[in-house]
Amino acid sequence: MQITPEHNARMAKMTFAIVYPLYVTKIEKKGRTKQELHQVIEWLTGFDEKKIQEMIEENATFETFFNKAKLNSAADLIKGVICGYRIEEIENTLTRQVRYLDKLVDELAKGKKMEKILRS
Repeated sequence: MQITPEHNARMAKMTFAIVYPLYVTKIEKKGRTKQELHQVIEWLTGFDEKKIQEMIEENATFETFFNKAKLNSAADLIKGVICGYRIEEIENTLTRQVRYLDKLVDELAKGKKMEKILRS
């Protein structure tokens, strides 16, 4: 699938506060915990639980969210298809970072072991 400039703009403007509860619902339906979700988010972004809550309360866009994040140096090991897009082929940095997070949440929901999700 081809990613358009409009798609990239939509990703940048989307707020973490809107997507976060969807992540929680997705992983809890599959028997995973919010604590595990926070562990995944912290691994990718460096955000602890307090910072995650701040991002939610600020209604931070994904652009702001990832601008404030310190992306894990192993994030480029996140590969595969998510939402019809091959992550390693996404040229726009922000869109790729959002898809990194989506992929990690998806792997968590699918029951992958934490060591594999965190690329350790």
